[in-house]
Amino acid sequence: MNHLPPLPPSVHHDSDPADVEGMVEHTVAPGAHGRLDKLLAQLLPEHSRGRIQSWIEAGHVTVNGKVETRARHTVRAGDQLQVVPQPAPEDLAFVAEDIPLNVLAETPAYVVVSKPAGLVVHPGAGNWQGTLLNGLLYRYPELRSVARAGIVHRLDKDTSGLLVVARTEVAQTAFVRQLQDRSVERKYVAVVQGHLRHELELDAPIGRDPRVPIRMSAHRPVAAKPALTWVEPLRCGIYQGQPVSEVVCRLGTGRTHQIRVHLSQAGYPLLGDVLYGGRELGEAQRQMLHAWRLGFVCPDTGETATYECELAADMQNVLADTEWEPEPPRQTGDDFDDEYYDDF
Repeated sequence: MNHLPPLPPSVHHDSDPADVEGMVEHTVAPGAHGRLDKLLAQLLPEHSRGRIQSWIEAGHVTVNGKVETRARHTVRAGDQLQVVPQPAPEDLAFVAEDIPLNVLAETPAYVVVSKPAGLVVHPGAGNWQGTLLNGLLYRYPELRSVARAGIVHRLDKDTSGLLVVARTEVAQTAFVRQLQDRSVERKYVAVVQGHLRHELELDAPIGRDPRVPIRMSAHRPVAAKPALTWVEPLRCGIYQGQPVSEVVCRLGTGRTHQIRVHLSQAGYPLLGDVLYGGRELGEAQRQMLHAWRLGFVCPDTGETATYECELAADMQNVLADTEWEPEPPRQTGDDFDDEYYDDF
């Protein structure tokens, strides 16, 4: 049994967890002994035992002047301990990094960025640096004073296309309200598996998949929220010997993985989207989804602003290498898809 009596009042350590440079020194009290990680967890209650174990294993703890990398090491009365607390990954996340950004528009209220596939929008587990947020802080230092560096909506890592970033707190509040009342126009171009020849209105709540934590689901989801997607077919063809369709999707809501989940459930998974039943073929090595069009009301002027951006190179190559049927399955009375063809 480990014996770790309460720490005496004279123990010296900086209680501010943000002061990661301050070394903590401690002499083990008479009659005490036990595991190194447990004693340090008592000494530094503001840090988790798991984090302390990582410091030990990385060589940031010494016992009697020698580096000790075993969390299970037994310490005894009189042992001299030294530990240099290390910053957690999340503590280093909101730092400026010189990351190239494709900025399409700048105003005093907002910035519109075309995000490449592969770039994470916001720091999180496994991606604490190298994100769009880090690049924004480098290019626009004033975003440090705006919550989440002005980011009001996101795209999946492997989805390319348009994002708007607020440059002031007032603008951020305005954008959030527009998103909440569903007045922001968001249209995506996608390549799906199968031949889709009719419009779809996909209205199915989305939540976490109870079986696969990294997936979302519309089938018995956990904590589901309403989700609505409209899908318009543009043309059908054959790519790498497989039937595919080019479609435009319009969001009625903005749930995580919404388009990917809805199209997969409808039987038309995104080409390249292996998480939701799609296949990787040719240059489709990620989900073929691109945020093509974005429209909103400018918080400063009250005028409507609309932006569009060209497809990512891999999607353009997939479309160029597809053998398309002569007549696309479009409805001539609806300009929803004609807007897209006017630009590409």
